[in-house]
Amino acid sequence: MPERSEPVTIDTDDLPHEEARELERLVDAAGFFELPETSQPPRGAPDGFRYTISVTRHGQSHTVKVTDPIEDPDVQALVEYLEAKAR
Repeated sequence: MPERSEPVTIDTDDLPHEEARELERLVDAAGFFELPETSQPPRGAPDGFRYTISVTRHGQSHTVKVTDPIEDPDVQALVEYLEAKAR
């Protein structure tokens, strides 16, 4: 499965206020801190991109690995936002 080779760091302190709020909203909507560390793609799905996402907030850290296609629309929205910011 393809994976970006070098990590990208996005710090909400470096974002405009509205963008930082949107990222926080997406993390909350995805229930990020309750997600399992690894999720498998749906059965029969072709190999897709694999994403490793780490979030640190209020002293709590969590890392999640997800693979395309992502079934949860809230997690998909978070991944799309992060992809756009990583460009």
